Amino acid sequence: MDRLNERAELMGRMLRTIDAMKSVPTGLHANIELRSAAIRCINCRETEACRQWLDSHEDGAEAPMQECPNAHLFKNWLES
Repeated sequence: MDRLNERAELMGRMLRTIDAMKSVPTGLHANIELRSAAIRCINCRETEACRQWLDSHEDGAEAPMQECPNAHLFKNWLES
């Protein structure tokens, strides 16, 4: 549970940092995308790099960290 909570917190921080929370889609398709994003985040091996990136971008960023396994998805949400 600790790992799940940690990754959920990091994913939420990433979405807030790139100002994508308002762009997260809704509906059935969105639920599938969110579930897939959560699984990618849980399995990511860049946790410490992610945390450091987020700490260094507290004022926001235009795009997610390149190494983020969800970078492409989050960019798509921003462009929607």
